Parts: sequence; structure tokens; C-alpha cells
Amino acid sequence: MNQHDMPEVLDPARLSNSFLGDTIQICVVTRDHRKRMAGFVNLGIGPWAVYDFAPPHITETTYRGRPGQYAMRLCLAWSGNMLWEIIEPTAGESIYTEFLEAQGEGIQHVAVACGELGMQARIDEFRARGYEMVQSGVFNGDVPYAYFDTRDDLGTIVEIFDIPETGLPDPVEWYPAPPPGS
Repeated sequence: MNQHDMPEVLDPARLSNSFLGDTIQICVVTRDHRKRMAGFVNLGIGPWAVYDFAPPHITETTYRGRPGQYAMRLCLAWSGNMLWEIIEPTAGESIYTEFLEAQGEGIQHVAVACGELGMQARIDEFRARGYEMVQSGVFNGDVPYAYFDTRDDLGTIVEIFDIPETGLPDPVEWYPAPPPGS
């Protein structure tokens, strides 16, 4: 990008070409979700909601531009306003198995809120900026998600998702224990 193509600085945290909202999630991909949850709990991050992220709970799945069949154990925990995610692939080819094979365990993607844009508008904006959608699907019938290969520019993948006002379903388990009132 040359100097004439640079976006205008609107304020200390925003450029004129901004369409992303806050970074809301960091994901660690692992071969052992229990080991990773225990490590985070040791740092005071938890409790962890654990989900089986597999058919029939995920539908309309794509991987590298074609229909995909994959499954994972997905674990979520809040730390302040940041959602930590741990993914352990359990079946099929996915961007998570690619990551483990190429790099081993570690931070594989970040997720961002995309302001007031709808999911399709978000997807269109990523594509208009030249980013390939590398994986997508729908969780629990009402949580669409999509991943874009932004590694050349950012060194990581970016995920977008749209959680309904009703929130996520109940997890299959909590680690180390459920929060009060759950």
C-alpha cells in the first residue's frame, strides 16, 4: 500500500476503512483439550464450557471451498471481555488439523466482531479485500461462523461468527466445575 492509498486516521483506535469490531476471541488448537484447560485454570482462566462440535450440531460445513465433514471438542472460557477457545480436532480434515500438522499446538486464529454488519455483509467485505474463506458452517442451527485466510497479512486466521441473542446452548460439561447458577 503506497502513501496515497493509506486510509484516514479517524481516532486513536479507528481507520476510515475499518469494518472489524473488537477482537473478542483467541483460539488455541491442541491435541489434548483437557491438558490445555488445566493450564488455563492454573492461570485463573475458567470455568470452561465444553461442547461436542460435530454433526448433527454443525451443518452447512465447508472446508477449502467444498463441503467438509469435520468434528472437534470445543471449549470456551471468559477472561474479562476476552473469550478464550480451545479446539481439539476429533474427525475429518479442517483448518485445525492443517495447523497441527504444519505448526503443532498453539494460537491458530482470532475472532472479531464486525460491528453492525450482517454475516453475509461481513463475508462479502473480507472477500472484497482479497481474503479466501477457508472454512465455514452453522452451529446449533443459529450460530453461523466463517474463517478467512489472513495469514499473509496478519500471521494468523480471522474468524467471524454471529451469536444469537439467546446465547449458546448448554455445554456437555464444565471444567473444573459449573459456575454458580448454571
